[in-house]
This record gives sequence, C-alpha cells and structure tokens, in this order.
Amino acid sequence: GKTFMTLAAAFQQTLDTKRFERVVFTRAPISMSEDIGFLPGTEEEKMSPWMGAFHDNMDNLLRDEHDGSSTWNQDATRQLLGSRVQIRAPGFMRGRTLNDTFLIIDEAQNLTSKQLKTLLTRAGPGTKVVCIGNLGQIDTPYLTETTSGLTRVVNRFRTWPNAGHITLRRGERSRLADAATELL
Repeated sequence: GKTFMTLAAAFQQTLDTKRFERVVFTRAPISMSEDIGFLPGTEEEKMSPWMGAFHDNMDNLLRDEHDGSSTWNQDATRQLLGSRVQIRAPGFMRGRTLNDTFLIIDEAQNLTSKQLKTLLTRAGPGTKVVCIGNLGQIDTPYLTETTSGLTRVVNRFRTWPNAGHITLRRGERSRLADAATELL
C-alpha cells in the first residue's frame, strides 16, 4: 500500500494538477543473495530487476475496475509516463539538483543515514521527497531498526514544520506477510 498510494499521489500532483514537472523513483539496488554479476544496458535497464514493485503498482494503478485490463502495457501509456517518470539508482544521484520533482525513495529502511542524506540533499526548489519504508522489513545484514537511515530521518525531521510522518497500522499483502514481519 505504501508504494501504491505514493505513486498515485505523485501522478495526481504531476500529471493532473501539474504541481511537479516529473516523478523520480529510486530504490537501493541491494540484492538479497549472491550478486548476479554485471548487468548490461542503460541505467533504467540495470535498475529493472529492482523495480518489480514499481511495475506491479503501475499495473494496479492503471487497471480498469470493470474488466480488469491494464493500460500499463500499452505503448502510449508507457511513453506518456516515460516522459514524466524517471527511475534512477541512488548511486547516480550525486551532484544532481532536482527542481520541481516528486522524489520517491522506496525501501528507505534499507538505506544508511549517509545514503538518505545524499538523496535528500538533492532536493531543489519546488521538490517534494517521500521516503517509503517499513522497519520490520529491513533485509540488509548491516542495518537494524535503530541504525536504519529511515529511523534517523524520521527522528531528525520530527519537529521540522515542513515534514510529515505517517505510520500505516497494517499491511495490505496478507496475514502471512504481517505475521512474517512480526515473527521474523
């Protein structure tokens, strides 16, 4: 639900009300096991293996309520969104300034404080940053709920009047997924 709701808000504020020029979606390309080696292609093609959640949510956002079909697979839809949506690796964000951008940092619980600082300090005028994460889903061996960059961002920005924090009380996947988050 976190990514789905954030993408819906990003598209509404970018495509409908034109508050932002573009959406930039990033997440750490951290594998859960052995590395699969060098990935050829463009930055977006290299990020593709880590963008399953993005594509799943796009399919759901663009699904017709009546017949279940999705316009996400149609070229015109992909071209329109492709002109306004960028998928970027966090490591390639250094030195950039993102003006008038809705920046989505997905799976932020798996980023360090330094990594999140690098991403947050890319925000230029007119930019909104949304960090999405669940501390119960940290799956990197070197981070915990207390050392995650997401924890630090939430704590440090708590009193800043231009920041907000939302905690969702339950998951949308399944009871099994909720139980795994709690028990493991």
